[in-house]
Amino acid sequence: MTERFQNFIDGKWVDAANGTTFDDINPANKTDILGSFPRSDHRDVDRAVEAVKAHFPKWRRVPAPRRAEILFRTGEILVRRKEELAQLMTREMGKVLKESRGDVQEAIDMIYYIAGEGRRLWGETTPSELPDKFAMTLRVPLGVVGVIAPWNFPLAIPTWKLAPALVAGNTAVFKPAEDTPLMGVRLVEILLEAGLPPGVVNLVHGFGEEAGAPLVRHPDVALISFTGSSEVGREVAIACAAEHKRVSLEMGGKNPILVMEDADLDLAVDGTIWGGFGTSGQRCTASSRILVHKKVVKEFADRLLTKAQGLRLGDGLSPSTDVGPVINETQLKRIHGYSKIGLKEGAKLLCGGEIYREGECKKGFFYSPTVFADVTPKMRISKEEIFGPTVAVLPVASLDEAIEVANASRYGLSSAIYTRDINKAFRAIEMLGAGITYVNASTIGAEVHLPFGGIRQTGNGHREGGRQVMDIFTEWKTVYIDYSGKLQRAQIDVS
Repeated sequence: MTERFQNFIDGKWVDAANGTTFDDINPANKTDILGSFPRSDHRDVDRAVEAVKAHFPKWRRVPAPRRAEILFRTGEILVRRKEELAQLMTREMGKVLKESRGDVQEAIDMIYYIAGEGRRLWGETTPSELPDKFAMTLRVPLGVVGVIAPWNFPLAIPTWKLAPALVAGNTAVFKPAEDTPLMGVRLVEILLEAGLPPGVVNLVHGFGEEAGAPLVRHPDVALISFTGSSEVGREVAIACAAEHKRVSLEMGGKNPILVMEDADLDLAVDGTIWGGFGTSGQRCTASSRILVHKKVVKEFADRLLTKAQGLRLGDGLSPSTDVGPVINETQLKRIHGYSKIGLKEGAKLLCGGEIYREGECKKGFFYSPTVFADVTPKMRISKEEIFGPTVAVLPVASLDEAIEVANASRYGLSSAIYTRDINKAFRAIEMLGAGITYVNASTIGAEVHLPFGGIRQTGNGHREGGRQVMDIFTEWKTVYIDYSGKLQRAQIDVS
């Protein structure tokens, strides 16, 4: 019998107001149902927001170091349960087990890192322009935060958002992706086990139009932190603008790797395989455009083809699997549609380009690792985010051309260059239009103590990770203390 899960609202596990549910399906095996979950609507969101709003005044007055201790204990629990959670994540989301372990570890790293902010949360002191007057700044929480997380990193990304929100003194309504609701349940359970007061984080399951949109539009939500597609992110931004509320967007990418004529080609191929086919290409930082100098493009493409054809598809729980399934049937069809587009546009298909239905894989949503060559910058497969195991190889004649092609994108998240020339490396660092640039490494693999985010349609200027993340989840307050005993007027009483 399918296990039935619930929302968590005001300290209680409850069904959706409308009583309806949806199933959580293993993408490697469509017959494996992990559970049924509430298909929530605006009524559930309203209850959740009302509850966390009521808990905010008390939670904000808990000293930040005490809030941080709860996060630290959360990290300790995650360490103990790492393998269990990784196994469950692979079953729910599909990524290979070593990547799921990395996802859990990233959550651990982020929670430990942000827990340290509980004893910092730095403001500033600065001299006043007037005598006998003290000036400083401090951080204050925003209030109710809405967290809308994606399915590709179902534990790491929610912690990137919830940990800083909580340590700053906010309360939160968390809507996990409908494809990975069980990891959301486990995270909330662990927060409660670590001592988080019931009601500080409320969990609402459901679909974007039915549960996400009401959360975005709710007038009592001070901030929406959203990770997802640029198309949906645009609608989130518009809705938040109408309510004059803060919004943090982490959206799509079409990330380039530049391979120069002096590059270590084996290293560049390894980086392309990892960046293009890791997580089945389902990362916002995936290496989807490979800009290769014409002098080495044929040799590079040959080596890439050999490696890509050797990748083994299968259930991510199997030690022999290199590439797991994509998340669902809709995405499977979308990826295949782009393969048809690439062929129609005149790109040369080196391998893949087909739905994979061999052996056990016929039970799930598998797509063959796909490599296109002779791709031009104007082709759709070169411009649009596919979010699947598809790599496009574009020949370029120089570093300047590679930078120009790389920057001719509506996205700007991650980028990389493979070269042995320090001058080329630093020119790429300076000129590539992206929030992240790697040298002799792939485009994927963020570290939690550094800012993460991009430019153009990848985001709206905020950065997650690092100390900068606290700027999203806090408001600055400026404080003046005048102990002169007389009226002093700034700018006017300066001699």
